[in-house]
Amino acid sequence: MSGSRHLLAIDQGTTSSRAIVFDDQGHIRGRAQREFQQYFPQEAWVEHDANDILADVLVVCREAIAEAGLEASDICACGITNQRETTVVWDRATGEPIARAIVWQDRRTAERCRELADERTESWLQDKTGLLFDPYFSATKVAWLLDNVDGARARAEAGELAFGTIDSWLLWHLTGGTVHATDATNASRTLLFNIRDQAWDDELLSFFDIPRALLPEVRDTASDFGTIRKDLLGAEIPIAAMVGDQQAALVGQACFKPGMAKSTYGTGCFLMLNVGEEALASRHRLLTTVAYRIHGKTTYALEGSIFVAGAAIQWLRDALHMFEKAEQTQALAASVDHTGGVYLVPAFTGLGAPYWDPEARGAILGLTRDTGIEQIVRAALESTCYQTRDLVNAIGDDAEPPRELRVDGGMAANDLVCSCLADILQTPVERPEVIETTALGAAYMAGLQVGLYDSLDAIAELWRAERHFEVEKSAAEVDTLYEGWCDAVARVRCVE
Repeated sequence: MSGSRHLLAIDQGTTSSRAIVFDDQGHIRGRAQREFQQYFPQEAWVEHDANDILADVLVVCREAIAEAGLEASDICACGITNQRETTVVWDRATGEPIARAIVWQDRRTAERCRELADERTESWLQDKTGLLFDPYFSATKVAWLLDNVDGARARAEAGELAFGTIDSWLLWHLTGGTVHATDATNASRTLLFNIRDQAWDDELLSFFDIPRALLPEVRDTASDFGTIRKDLLGAEIPIAAMVGDQQAALVGQACFKPGMAKSTYGTGCFLMLNVGEEALASRHRLLTTVAYRIHGKTTYALEGSIFVAGAAIQWLRDALHMFEKAEQTQALAASVDHTGGVYLVPAFTGLGAPYWDPEARGAILGLTRDTGIEQIVRAALESTCYQTRDLVNAIGDDAEPPRELRVDGGMAANDLVCSCLADILQTPVERPEVIETTALGAAYMAGLQVGLYDSLDAIAELWRAERHFEVEKSAAEVDTLYEGWCDAVARVRCVE
């Protein structure tokens, strides 16, 4: 390793791409971010332009390094973290995608998932992958591209095409097409990876009709992933880690011991509980996933996925024009003591865990003549807390529920959300000094690989709480509010 002790994290998310430069103590030294266009060609379809994502990533990397007052040669390693499940298929010769990327939120393969699912196959699938039949995951997205882009299936079988989630897409281009790889966390979200064998599974590939020739090599989370080309950023930078965004947040929150949990509030909300070295199967439709894999040793997690959290606030801002900036929501919501019985169920792309109802649609319920923007905004913020309780309740039936919850992501900066979350969960909530924990986790993994940190314990010592939120409301009061939420969810569900 060079004398530099700075790390570059590429954090490629659902609505924006960002880059952050950290020092070895986990402090931010430079950052940059760019939002990019979302495409909605049909109802429940969501697409991204993979080339736009790549271009934005390069721009924000240059800007973050410059803001830190550094040169690319001052960066000792880069870690990549990414929106998971989003699917890209590209031409190995040209590097060009054969179509827009199909985003994790996209529901176009919901009918195909229903056709494939029955009690026997769902149990078989969950045992191998830890996942469920849902269009959320990559396998049916890949198959859809192969079957709907002219000539794609034949070209895939001939080895002319490559598949990857966004991490693999970026890696391919950052290394000049020399490395086609992913890590175990991202592989575990495809429905094609056997989480117990830690390998692509021939039975799964056959079941979903996916040619093996498409697939990237699966490596440890902290590993040698090649080098960023000198001409892209000004110097060669080792890529020393790749990790799915929610697993990266688990690392950034230093949840390294079984029973520790974090919840990330971005476009969606993702709660992850470290369960240790055994792949604990959920009886309540939660996901069993790879938390991280280091030196060939796998740590697993239980995960609950909520499709819409911050995206509900974005919708109120952009579609309903209720406010200009997301930061205004805290003051708006705090200006009223309660929602007046209003519940907002943000099932814009269906409901995730523990319901897994792709046909559910969003609704605002309980409106009266007294309802104003303030009540609706508060209901949107509270919906994230209620959905988190849905997940915690399910986790509590599978494993020991967390004694505290570490939170991060954009919405975690909102004090009202964190306070409400502690009340609704009846569990203390801790917010770290650095809420950019997704990027931080990728940086820590890269630092671990290049020897900047000698252990996970050394990383854990760097975690610092910024604020602690205690429970203030009684369990009886909260239970009444939660019953109203459950009734609202029941009204929008299509699958019981």
